[in-house]
Amino acid sequence: MTINEESKKKMLGYRWAIFGVLAIAYFFVYFHRTTGGAISTTLQEAFGVGSASVALLASAYLYAYTLMQIPSGILTDKLGPRTAASAFIALIAVGSILSAVSANINNFDLMIAGKFLIGIGAAVVYIPIMKVLAVWFRKNEFASMSGILLLVGNVGGIAAATPMVIMMDALGIEMTYIVLAVITAAIAGLCFLIVRNFPAEKDFPSIEEIVSEETGEPILEKNTDKIGTVEALKMTFTSGRKFWPLAIWFFALYGTIMLWQASQAGSYYQGVCGFSKDDAGLLLTMIGIGMVVGCPLAGRLSDRVLNSRKKVVIIGTLVYTVIWAIIWATAGMESMNNFAIQAAINFLFGFFGGFFVVSYAQIKELYPIAMAGTSTAALNLFPFAGGAILITIAGFIVTDKTLAQYQTVWLMALVLMVIACVCAFLSVEKERN
Repeated sequence: MTINEESKKKMLGYRWAIFGVLAIAYFFVYFHRTTGGAISTTLQEAFGVGSASVALLASAYLYAYTLMQIPSGILTDKLGPRTAASAFIALIAVGSILSAVSANINNFDLMIAGKFLIGIGAAVVYIPIMKVLAVWFRKNEFASMSGILLLVGNVGGIAAATPMVIMMDALGIEMTYIVLAVITAAIAGLCFLIVRNFPAEKDFPSIEEIVSEETGEPILEKNTDKIGTVEALKMTFTSGRKFWPLAIWFFALYGTIMLWQASQAGSYYQGVCGFSKDDAGLLLTMIGIGMVVGCPLAGRLSDRVLNSRKKVVIIGTLVYTVIWAIIWATAGMESMNNFAIQAAINFLFGFFGGFFVVSYAQIKELYPIAMAGTSTAALNLFPFAGGAILITIAGFIVTDKTLAQYQTVWLMALVLMVIACVCAFLSVEKERN
């Protein structure tokens, strides 16, 4: 068929409006996810709680996020990205209000409940975005767009470090969360107004039709096809090496990222290394900066340079594991308590850790597009389970904030990453032309 050029141009332009709104939403998803490490001391002082309680707060988001992954995929495939994302972004605003109330009445349990609610809302943002990328963008754009999305998200992670500390110092905990609630509610409204599930809803040609006209290849799969929920889940979880090596790999890799960035690094730098609260916040900021650079570069390497998802995953995993080895082996060394050295370690930690973004393209291509939400959500269950479980374990280990306790946690992370390296090599990818 011949596609009207004006309609094609409008479709290729409008998709950026959709992506822009959802990317802003994802900024705040990542913002809420990574606030724990930088503001842990502030929360302990304000509520009079210990490190285990703050670890529980950080893991509350991750437990909620983990529990909602399969429902997130099902809701995305059934309701469409527009309705699913809009409703649950609004829920983030509700959770923020609850967090503000907790600060007002000095009830830390209510703060945990608010964080849990934020995690539920945030869980149904990323998967709808992945569905949008699958439906509105070409296959050879998917990894690059995922990288750009993670770039935006990690700017949110940067804002959750030093800027969040400054914001809380200036406005207080209560007003900070009220401001976040207002902003998030506005984003939910924009999402409902702008996002569309399929190009056909705007009378645009589908991306499959556009690619078919550009390449001359026949359309083998339509983005409007449907696959039953039970069938989609069965296809995913019973697919052996197509799924399980990546799932275990992601549990270890992202779990250790959250362990460091969102939980233990801030207190380690202040309690053991002797850095000030501001310097510790700046060091955590370097992780986000590293991901801002690494995520889009990884997507570009996968789409345009190496023409492979698996190769990029392996490269990132190997170097990231070496960085964990350095963190463990040098813990407590006086010569390593240098701001520039630690800033470099954190930048590289974020840069190569950010290569995980390519795994979403790897898993998506192994299953039909009609179940893109379900298959991606199934994979996404594991990184956040890893974060929640590892942060909880670390909270019980690091009770007195001694060097030996931190070394135990860092060794646990290193062992998990050695296992992750094996899984990266065992994973499979779809052959690409």
